[in-house]
Amino acid sequence: MKVNRRKGLLYLQIKEILKDRILHGVYAINKNIPSEPQLEEEFNVSKITVRNAIKELVQEGYLEKRSGKGTKVIANVTNAKLSKGKRFTEILVEEGHHITKKVLSIKQVEISSESALLSIFGDHCIQIDRIYLLDNEPYIYFTHYILLDLSKEELKDVQINSLYRLLEDHNVRLESFRDEFAVSIAPAHICKTLKLEKDTALLKRIRRSSDGDGNVLEYSEGYYHTEKQNYIVTYNDSIQ
Repeated sequence: MKVNRRKGLLYLQIKEILKDRILHGVYAINKNIPSEPQLEEEFNVSKITVRNAIKELVQEGYLEKRSGKGTKVIANVTNAKLSKGKRFTEILVEEGHHITKKVLSIKQVEISSESALLSIFGDHCIQIDRIYLLDNEPYIYFTHYILLDLSKEELKDVQINSLYRLLEDHNVRLESFRDEFAVSIAPAHICKTLKLEKDTALLKRIRRSSDGDGNVLEYSEGYYHTEKQNYIVTYNDSIQ
C-alpha cells in the first residue's frame, strides 16, 4: 500500500488506512495489528510516522497499546454519519464476517443528453466501480458517479479506502443522503462479477448524496447478492 506526500500528512493517510482495515474486519477485534516495523516496511515510512498514526487511533478508542504485547484492536465500530444506527458493514464485522473492498475501475465519463439520471452533473463526472467481498466472496457491486474535477493523471493516483473520505479530501462535504431500494435485474457484467446467472434479480440500492445547499454530488447504484447475506438495518430509537 502506497502513501503519497502530495495527498497530505503521511501519518494521517496511514491512520485512515488502518482504521478502514479495523472497520472491515481485516484487523479483528481483540487481536494485535501488525508490529510497527512491519507497518514501516509496508508503507515505506519512518518509525515516528507509524507511531503518530497509531497514537491517533489509540486516542479515538480503536487501539490499545500494551507494553511488550503489541497493539490490540479494542473497538471496530464508529459513529455512523448517515444515521444513529450502525452501518451495515459494521454489523457484519461484529457478527464475525470479513469485509474487503476492491476497486475495479476509476475513470472520467462524458454524460450524454440521454442520461437523465446523471444530467445533474453537467458534462462529465467520475465513475468508480468497486465490489465488496464477504468472507472473500463477491457480495456487493457498486457504481458511483461523483462530481469531482480530476485530470487523468490525478485519477491514476487516487486510492479509495473510503469513498466519502475521498470526497472530503477534495473539500466535498455531504450533508444529506437519500436511499431508494428496489428489486431489479442486474446488468450482465454485474452478474458475472458476483458469480451469478445472467438476468438474476437482486436487491438494488440507489443513493443520492447532497451538500448543505441541496446539490447532488454523488449518485450511486449498488447490487446486493442477498442469498449470501440479507441487507440489515438497525435502529437505536423507536420508529414513529
